[in-house]
Amino acid sequence: MTTNATSAPPTYMTAKGFCLTAGFWMTVATFMGLLGATELIAPDLTENIGWIVFGRVRPIHVNLVLFGFVTPGLLAAAFYYMPRILRTELFSEMLGVVTVVLWNLTLVGVVVTLAAGYTQGREYAEMIWPVDMGVVLIFSLVLVNFLMTVIRRKEPMLYVSVWYACAGIVLTAVTFSLGNVIWRPDTGALVGIPDAILLWFYGHNVFGLLLTPLSAGVAYYVIPRACKAPLYSHTLSLLGFWSLIVVYTHIGTHHLLQVPVPTWLKVISIVDSVAMVIPVMAFLINIWYTAKGKLGEIHNDIGAKFVFTGTIMYFFVSIQGSIMALPQVQRITHFNNWVVAHAHVGVLGFAGMISLGGLYYILPRITNKPLFSRFLADFQYWMVLIGVVGFTVVLTIAGLIQGNAWYNGETIYRVLPEIHMYYITRASIGLLVFSSAVLGLYNIIRTLYFNPGEKLS
Repeated sequence: MTTNATSAPPTYMTAKGFCLTAGFWMTVATFMGLLGATELIAPDLTENIGWIVFGRVRPIHVNLVLFGFVTPGLLAAAFYYMPRILRTELFSEMLGVVTVVLWNLTLVGVVVTLAAGYTQGREYAEMIWPVDMGVVLIFSLVLVNFLMTVIRRKEPMLYVSVWYACAGIVLTAVTFSLGNVIWRPDTGALVGIPDAILLWFYGHNVFGLLLTPLSAGVAYYVIPRACKAPLYSHTLSLLGFWSLIVVYTHIGTHHLLQVPVPTWLKVISIVDSVAMVIPVMAFLINIWYTAKGKLGEIHNDIGAKFVFTGTIMYFFVSIQGSIMALPQVQRITHFNNWVVAHAHVGVLGFAGMISLGGLYYILPRITNKPLFSRFLADFQYWMVLIGVVGFTVVLTIAGLIQGNAWYNGETIYRVLPEIHMYYITRASIGLLVFSSAVLGLYNIIRTLYFNPGEKLS
């Protein structure tokens, strides 16, 4: 960021707005997850309350985690580091604040419409057309702010975090529009197998071309800064970037191996799912070698601690994903709680951890004060970590029970009593994660607005 005697210090209003957005909607999203997990234990709990039956709570939970918690948290960090890396001011803080307001209004629309039963009935694409257009609009506004900041930059070199942040927004605006079939407002869908192919092209890319690039951008900024060390390899970072863009785009069809999708498309999805080891390991080797011998510095910075743990989760979820794409493995793992465990490791363990890490890294820097409570941030770290590991173990076991039973011809209803205890454990873990979100929101609000700490030098 350029500084001189005549320029005013940056206000970081956009970053602050996205910090609050992420903290608030994480609380709502995890509560919805807890409510849904409770309904799986006691299905009659909300049978006469249409707004919160499981079929409506589940898509609210998923969409709020994706667009209410993780993405705003990653964008908060991006709106902080982009101007600093580019050595210029953010193109428009006013546009950023407008984006934050519209983002929250869109999220309210998500909750109200899905709770009222207005849905397109397509996984990860449940939102109706007016809400879809709101999502496209807010991503477009973010893109304008990012690209105009890049154009006005004083730094000639584009660090890899800028590549990832801009690519994540561009690609998501495109894939969201395609996956939600926005040119058909009446249905929001195509017909038959082409709709399934297009849906999962989007459904997988909402993780691989939104959360993954934004998370990688945060990690590439935070880890070298926290370690006070240069990035291990800029060449390796660009290898990881381009291989992610090329390889990840084609793997969504591995969700459709058991349906009449063209065989060549299935083969491409399986091959590229295995080939994901290339961008994943390029990223992880780069980050981990940058942090080599510097784990003490990472431990001392709570933001970096979250981020580094997220990179470890990325290793596990990516290796697991490549294995799950193999047809022999998928016969057992598909359509059951194994996949739910996989999703929790990816979204909460990888992207969620890095999102929280980005928040906690930038909060002292945008307020010029220390965190209100390092203890609460550390406590939240352990609650989320225990929650992710707990979800993974419990849901994986439940999924293996389900998958093997179904593979051997057992009916669904006879398997439910066997996994009931795992659902109870899952809800208990959900309570832990929801509690961590409440503590995190409190810590964010106190750090931003009611922080008695002295200003940093």
